[in-house]
Amino acid sequence: MAGPKFGSFKAEKGDSAAAAGAAAQRRDPYEVLGVGRNATEQVIKSAFRRMALKYHPDKNSDDPVASEKFQEATFSYNILSDPDKRRQYDASGFEAIEADSQELELDLSSLNTVNTVFAALFSKLGVPIKTTVSATVLEEALNGSVEISQLQLGKSLCRKVEKQSAHFYSVDITDKEAKMGLVCRVHSTSKSKFKLLYFELEDNGGLSLALQEDSAKTGKVTSAGMFFLGFPVYRFEQNNSAAAAKDPDSAFFKRLDGFQPCEVNELKAGTHYFAVYGDNFFKSASYTIEIVCAEPFSDQKEKLRSVEAKIIAKRSELSKFESEYRKVLAKFTEMTSRYAQEMQTIDGLLKERNAIHASYTNNPTLQRSSSSSKGKSPSKGSKSEDDQTVKKENKSKSQPVEGSKSDDEGPKNKKEKKPKDRIRRKKWFNIHLKVDKRRPC
Repeated sequence: MAGPKFGSFKAEKGDSAAAAGAAAQRRDPYEVLGVGRNATEQVIKSAFRRMALKYHPDKNSDDPVASEKFQEATFSYNILSDPDKRRQYDASGFEAIEADSQELELDLSSLNTVNTVFAALFSKLGVPIKTTVSATVLEEALNGSVEISQLQLGKSLCRKVEKQSAHFYSVDITDKEAKMGLVCRVHSTSKSKFKLLYFELEDNGGLSLALQEDSAKTGKVTSAGMFFLGFPVYRFEQNNSAAAAKDPDSAFFKRLDGFQPCEVNELKAGTHYFAVYGDNFFKSASYTIEIVCAEPFSDQKEKLRSVEAKIIAKRSELSKFESEYRKVLAKFTEMTSRYAQEMQTIDGLLKERNAIHASYTNNPTLQRSSSSSKGKSPSKGSKSEDDQTVKKENKSKSQPVEGSKSDDEGPKNKKEKKPKDRIRRKKWFNIHLKVDKRRPC
């Protein structure tokens, strides 16, 4: 079971017996977080926040029991917060998930400089590093000791928040505005990482975290938003890029699994509290926040409802298409394998045929050459035979034929032979024998 520090954010793998024993000793994640099996994502997240705030190592540095409870809560949350892992656990328990390699959410404020550097490097390399809101920020909000700025509807505000710190805002809405809907959006042109948070007011005047949206890259900016429009609205969590690189097919078919409904769809009239949390590793986060009433955006509301309905329908279609795709892919793999085998067999038969053709001769030299060229391709064998034929013809042409010329040929005929011989030698050796003496060497 991994601890909260980055140096141990992944548990080490032991042998199968030890892993089975550890799985048997683990408590039910639902029991650890104190939620029911039908609990929504937001209920699970809220339960984890309360436990993390209570047992965080920063507040209980000398309490090993609190440290174990924090690790247990973190481990349980990592299972129940992932839809795939939660389904696997519900179906077959711990054995159905790779529990020994679960990624943890890190509180960057609790890491030292070295571990923060490593976390930043791994994040740059594409390794998913999940971060959580600092326990100090959550505790200050719960105690009501945070500074809250009033934000007017329809007016944007540009600010810069320090890393692992938060700016809190309040906004007042009327019954009409609550009925028409409310949208809170934050974006950063400098592509800073941040979290958009929504808090609920407690009886003691403190604020407890209810909703959280991590910033995501959309074009040339990073942005996050919360939409309270009076009908079900969905959030989309991106897939693990590292897992997508290993198995792009599975990543494609699971791409819409991160499309999950938001727990809160509407707000009541009154005062509501938002916050922007700086989630950069080293530097502050620049951002622009804007809260608007959805009344002037009636067309956008209907378009959003329509496109999200199409996405939900497409998600169900993908599950059916995946089974068809897997069958066709298996057949294609079988056919390509057979194609390679048939090609190899045909090449071998043609080589054997050429070797048999070449063996029809009484010339020992040709027999040896044909036997030695069995492993060669047919094109090379035919080329060598043609070369030997050309050499024989050239050799027979270069030898003088006895009796072909009469002995009483005059000096003129003898003079004519020399240029022919020179021409043959020039052609055979490809050497320029004539030298122009008038030109200096």
